[in-house]
Formats: sequence, structure tokens, C-alpha cells
Amino acid sequence: MAGFFSGSPEHEAPEPLEGPVVATIVGGTLIWFALFLVQLPFYGWFDDHGHTWWVWTCLAGGGLGLIGIWYVRRRDAALKRVRADAAPEPDRSPAASAD
Repeated sequence: MAGFFSGSPEHEAPEPLEGPVVATIVGGTLIWFALFLVQLPFYGWFDDHGHTWWVWTCLAGGGLGLIGIWYVRRRDAALKRVRADAAPEPDRSPAASAD
């Protein structure tokens, strides 16, 4: 148990998982907004039972999701720029003629 509290890991951390991050955040944001819209007609019931926070939580999730979409799109664009800068440039010297 001493290794747990010492602050030094016993092994290296795994590489972060990369996947369709933008699509995942967009999908989650759409789900939050859909849940908000589905609950909206029943607002009176939620109000009568003290559960209006359910409706507003869905709206907040959708709003935060919009911030998340902005963030991950900028991150994705930055990662693509870094990869493009690191890629080797093709040789553009004039080709020798085969005469």
C-alpha cells in the first residue's frame, strides 16, 4: 500500500483513447436537447411533483454540450494541424527526364 501513497506510479499510464470525439459530443448534446423537448409538455406534472429540476437539467446538459462541441471541434482542428505540420513533405524537385 506504500506505493499508492508515494505519488509515483508503479507502471506507465496507457495512451489516451482517441475516437470520434466530435460525433460523440454532438450525439450526447442532441440527446440532452431531445430529453428536454420530450419533458417540456409535461412541465406541469414535473412542477406539481417538485421535479422541475429534471427539465432544467436536460436544458443545461444541452447548453453545456454546445460548449463541448465548440471545444472538441477546435481541439480536433488543432490536432489535424499538428499532424499536417509533422507529415513529411513530398519531394517537389524537378524530375529528371528519361531521354
